[in-house]
Amino acid sequence: MTEILLFAIILLLSIILVLLIKISLLRKSAGEICDSFTQKLTEDTNTLIDISSRDFAMRKLAAQINIQLDQLYKARRLYQQGDQELKEAVTNISHDLRTPLAAICGYLDLLEREEKSETVQHYLAQIRNRADALEKLTEELFRYSIVSSSRELKPDRVNMVQVLEENLLLFYEMMQEKDIRPSVCLPENPVWRELDVSALNRIFSNIISNAIKYSDGDFLVNMEENGTITFTNTASGMTPVMAGRLFDRFYTVEANRNSTGLGLSIARLLTERMGGRIEASFSEERLSITLQFEG
Repeated sequence: MTEILLFAIILLLSIILVLLIKISLLRKSAGEICDSFTQKLTEDTNTLIDISSRDFAMRKLAAQINIQLDQLYKARRLYQQGDQELKEAVTNISHDLRTPLAAICGYLDLLEREEKSETVQHYLAQIRNRADALEKLTEELFRYSIVSSSRELKPDRVNMVQVLEENLLLFYEMMQEKDIRPSVCLPENPVWRELDVSALNRIFSNIISNAIKYSDGDFLVNMEENGTITFTNTASGMTPVMAGRLFDRFYTVEANRNSTGLGLSIARLLTERMGGRIEASFSEERLSITLQFEG
């Protein structure tokens, strides 16, 4: 009886040991699948998941995930190809529009020098207004297609305080024309970052230009010692929903029909490409755009 009991205990322990080994191998396989799946999603690769386990169920699971990954790769390639084709088409179209637009504007310049009736002068003013808007849109489309391309940015050691100050000065005359009196608070010490200076200039320019367009007469710029910059202005015609869509391509606030809707989209694209963060918020009729690059 004792021998039978001992045999049963040994058998039970052996079964438990086998099960523990099996569970350990299954956990190892699950970890391999999890790590490999995460890697495949983050990297642009068409390699598939492979596991060390010979377990039929785990290999079947890996095979099913590989089928889904293969479909995901194909969908990603189609999207990237379509996106690239769209960018190239926008670049080509905007480039091709430049020549006829330049001719139209040239002929308008000649017509404006001729003697004309008040009615004709009114019509020419409307044509000029629309031609200028179309020219601006074409230029913004061209710039956006260039910015969103794979052109490599060239980081350099940049003093953000100096670059921001220079951009504010560039828009001083425009602020004066709109009777906007800016309030600017900048750190006394330089704030250094490794950034592409031309991209940073474009970001600041687009944000300031947007603020001037929608401001009700005020404009506050505050830069902290850690490099966080907040641009704030009163915009009574805006809503939180509108503020949330300001970075969408081609989205414009209806009150400003001369806007292309690409300025802040370009700013966000360049900011993210340089590892920064940009966001908009709206509260108590005040729009705030916050920009930050980690040191």
